[in-house]
Amino acid sequence: MVSMPGPVELPAGVASVEEERFMERFDLIIVGGGAAAFAGAAKAADLGKSALICNSGLPLGGTCINVGCMPSKHLLAVAQALEDPRRPRFAAVAPCRPAFDFATAVAGKDALVASARRSNYEDVLDGLDGVRLVPGRARLGGANQVEVDGTMYEADRILLATGSSTRPLPVPGLDEAGWLNNVTAMALAELPASLAVIGGGPLGLEFAQMFARFGSAVTVLEALPQILPRHDPEVAAELRSALEAEGIDVHTGVRIQQVARTGAGRRLTCRDSDGEFEVVAQEILLAAGVRPNTADLGLEVAGVRTAPGGFIAVSPFFQTDNPAIFAAGDCIGRMALETVAAKEGALAVENAFSVAVRTIEYDHVPQAVFTSPQVASVGLTEEEEMRRLHTCLCRTVRMRDVPRAVAVNETQGLFKMVIHPRSRKLLGMHIVAPHAAELIHEAVLAVKFGLSVDDLVDTVHVFPTFSEGIKRAAQAFSRDVTRMSCCVE
Repeated sequence: MVSMPGPVELPAGVASVEEERFMERFDLIIVGGGAAAFAGAAKAADLGKSALICNSGLPLGGTCINVGCMPSKHLLAVAQALEDPRRPRFAAVAPCRPAFDFATAVAGKDALVASARRSNYEDVLDGLDGVRLVPGRARLGGANQVEVDGTMYEADRILLATGSSTRPLPVPGLDEAGWLNNVTAMALAELPASLAVIGGGPLGLEFAQMFARFGSAVTVLEALPQILPRHDPEVAAELRSALEAEGIDVHTGVRIQQVARTGAGRRLTCRDSDGEFEVVAQEILLAAGVRPNTADLGLEVAGVRTAPGGFIAVSPFFQTDNPAIFAAGDCIGRMALETVAAKEGALAVENAFSVAVRTIEYDHVPQAVFTSPQVASVGLTEEEEMRRLHTCLCRTVRMRDVPRAVAVNETQGLFKMVIHPRSRKLLGMHIVAPHAAELIHEAVLAVKFGLSVDDLVDTVHVFPTFSEGIKRAAQAFSRDVTRMSCCVE
């Protein structure tokens, strides 16, 4: 249950109650300007609460709209449009190489960001009753106070939603050589001839394929034994095969020992199980994780504890050790997804002003990698089911056994289903396929509402569709789908 804050003892050096009476006061102060912050502001407006947003001078919209989801998916779509004519799927279509201008692609991305920021955030903010924006750097000034560029504000509740940024790596010479992140890579004036991507997670792989299709020679360096370390190994292997088929050089189990600048760019000295090797690239993209934007936020002044890695420690209901302060989004380190940040922000504000306690069931949250083919998943992997239940029941169906995939010559990929060994309820779904990010939502509902494989088999699907792969994965628990007509129920 959320504890409702009573009078809070002020730390030494913080203004007295007599002095505070001249401070401007709100029901809620939100520190941040991204998905969690705006979802919290919208919830505050719904509840009839006054709210102040302090976005620390950053562009409204946070990572997603400015330097994350929207611009990167736009550029990935540009890369896809460039790639399709080069590698037609049908013998009747001759390949060709369209002209491409990198600077125009970046300019188109910038125009999209400006338009989306205006329509999704600036215009929305104007329509939120009781919500006000104060640009400027914010930090906690006490148990219930926030200071913005020298002006102190007070609130009954505070929501911290400061997001995250690229985590540096302690590799000798890396900082001196210089590196890009998702922000600077999408702002380059010229396309690099070659790019070394440090990190084989979703961001690293999306940028690797994007730049490879634009024309850069790309090498991916991942420290763990597989790319997409948090995904099922079959999924990771399938995507790696697709990326390597496009000419992307992928190395796993790599330790980067040293980086140095050279006349040609940067030289990375690396080691894997086969020994030492070098990678020379014009630019380096660092995509090996994030760190929370909590430095200089004054957490200690307000009695807010951090967890390992600097992420803000919260209860399942997004409440910090200070009962008046809540936190949501990337800065708490649960799942670094725009949708999750928004949900956390809304629930945190709802919990802050109500005894009703709400949280998120993270096993029901889908996630996607927007490579080609796409990767999407929800729920448990085979490994996680083994860890929790000490047994597992899984089936994998290859895209070549999905009629739609055969008809349109898109046979790279798979559907892997994880079910409860006794109840046969769906626990996890993992897809590598065209449009996987769209396909996953049938499985999301099945996981959330406890549907069984029999429920999925009993559901009539449109034929022929990629979504039939989910039904075929369900059918695979009772029959050999590699020897099955299209119309078998």
